[in-house]
Amino acid sequence: MKLLHTSDWHLGRSFHGVGTLGAQRRFADQLLATVTAENVDVVLIAGDVYDRALPSVDVVNLFDEILARLNAAGVQVVITSGNHDSATRLGFGGRLLERAGIHLRTRLADLATPVLLPLGPDTAAQVAIYGIPFLEPRLVAADLGVEVGTHFSVTEAAVKLIQEDLASRAPGTASVVLAHTFASGGISSTSERELSVGGVGAVPLDLFEPFSYTALGHLHGPQRLSETVRYSGSPLHYSFSEAKHQKGAWLLEITAAGLTGVSKVDWEPERALSILSGKLEELLSGEEWAFAEDHYCQITLTDNERPALAMERLRVRFPHTLVLMFEPQIARDAGKQSYGDRIAKAADALELCCGFLDHVRERGANDNEQDVLREVLASVREQEAAL
Repeated sequence: MKLLHTSDWHLGRSFHGVGTLGAQRRFADQLLATVTAENVDVVLIAGDVYDRALPSVDVVNLFDEILARLNAAGVQVVITSGNHDSATRLGFGGRLLERAGIHLRTRLADLATPVLLPLGPDTAAQVAIYGIPFLEPRLVAADLGVEVGTHFSVTEAAVKLIQEDLASRAPGTASVVLAHTFASGGISSTSERELSVGGVGAVPLDLFEPFSYTALGHLHGPQRLSETVRYSGSPLHYSFSEAKHQKGAWLLEITAAGLTGVSKVDWEPERALSILSGKLEELLSGEEWAFAEDHYCQITLTDNERPALAMERLRVRFPHTLVLMFEPQIARDAGKQSYGDRIAKAADALELCCGFLDHVRERGANDNEQDVLREVLASVREQEAAL
């Protein structure tokens, strides 16, 4: 049996203000192409199907379309919910969808209810696929019989329920667990939101040792924590911190002997990401930056003075620049007085305004700008005098 481990689709998410619905449709095409080319039997989605608890109509329709295509391709789909999903909404209609081979594991009541599938036509052996949805400790601790609710304690309780059920199955039953959590050993990126206020509670890796394979979700980079515990990562880039990620999925092969192979499936993005840094004129003229002209760009300008119309000028060469930052190459003059000192010592309102401009954009007001400020200040004084 072949299973494809995916997670963190985040359908409906934008990328620095750019809609990703088209890119997500393209991912769906890549997913279906992989299913067909590799003769995949089961697609696993380890949480964060949607980017928000109340997805838009277009986003729900896209997910409906993907599920219909997977069903038409003859594959089973097992889904659990992540911290971005509404477990209740995602799990709606689960009992009916089960008949179509779409298996939703979003409820605590279903923790120990596996999806049982035969490993092949010539064997009685089965694989039991369990889903651990994102568990908010404060909300689920009592139901799981845990006195102190932490990510570790509630996940440990869920794993024990699964182990008890697995022990009741026929000897040799392979086991796959989907879990949307932060297992120790993973490396985070900035587009993953914290699972709890004050930080993520790490779950020890050895908690998942009893299972043939654990398909993790939450971290957006593909990662191998052990041979049998992995993050697939997200199928698309959702942050510039993910620029070096090779997006894709894990292709698993399970037989009556257990997990016999894991290989990486790579999906190329529609538009690559580049992180550039340098002075404005160098970036606009240097041939070494030509490779990024069609990429989504995050650019840091190192000019000592903030250039005027920087974004507009950059987008002439790099039209898909989405993030612009400023980090002067050298620190400002050590003897230059602080902004607070300048406010306190400003001789008049014009000097105060000019000092503010200099502070926020690293460039003083030119003659034309000072003329505009004088006119505005004069207008304000006239209105105040008329009151």
